[in-house]
Amino acid sequence: MPMLPTERSIRTTPEGLLWEPGERWVRGVKGEVTVVDSRHPVLVWEPGLPVPQYAFPREEVRTDLLRPAKDPPTGTHTGARVFYDLEADGEVVENAAWVFPAEDLAGHIAFAWFLRWDSGLDHWYEEDEEIFVHPRDPHKRVDALPSSRHVRVEIDGTLVADTHRPVLLFETSLPTRYYIPPEDVRRDLFVPTEHHTSCPYKGTADYWSWRGGAGVPPNLLWSYPDPLTAVAVIKGRLAFFNEAVDITVDGERAERPVTPFSASLGTRPRTR
Repeated sequence: MPMLPTERSIRTTPEGLLWEPGERWVRGVKGEVTVVDSRHPVLVWEPGLPVPQYAFPREEVRTDLLRPAKDPPTGTHTGARVFYDLEADGEVVENAAWVFPAEDLAGHIAFAWFLRWDSGLDHWYEEDEEIFVHPRDPHKRVDALPSSRHVRVEIDGTLVADTHRPVLLFETSLPTRYYIPPEDVRRDLFVPTEHHTSCPYKGTADYWSWRGGAGVPPNLLWSYPDPLTAVAVIKGRLAFFNEAVDITVDGERAERPVTPFSASLGTRPRTR
């Protein structure tokens, strides 16, 4: 009998955790050792953390590789008190796993992913695809749609991009990003940097900085040279942080949005 939508809804714990049973086959690997091999993962959202994490039934975790943590942290993971160090492939990873302090999740073990760069496993897979940074959120959409809208981008009054061939990328909870063909961007006004970021929905991005005057944040232009299949249409195209540049779409100047990236960019919203 198929599961009804109401039966798949997100649950809430008294501690403020949100969780939902998952249906993907998830594996976590440290070196050459498979530490997690789960067909019954649980997605968990902690208060204040916008992306989900996975917790796994104990029987689907190599618990023989876990040891009580020698120096467990405090005040993390919604008050978790049980932490484990991982010993695998000749390496010890401190506080690599923990148990959430919620009765609903007492039989599950959670692992650090890549939001903490100093810990966690080396590789994670959903089905046979490697996943980076954090688990994908099943309630988040990322749609890349070719368009004929007229998009102009200015920095400090200088026109740096002008196109009628953008790809609009719509990502839940973020402003629309405009991916522009490289020939429609004044690439001579930018210099490549060593900065890179990874996204579980799009892939790994390269960055460029503005060659012009001061006051413009670095790394405000990016591109995905080898994007994931679901957004292959953005391959090689260039996008700007709406938070730091002035974008005009079909003759209408857009407001600069305030997003989680605004603080790191050091930008302030600018309205029409």
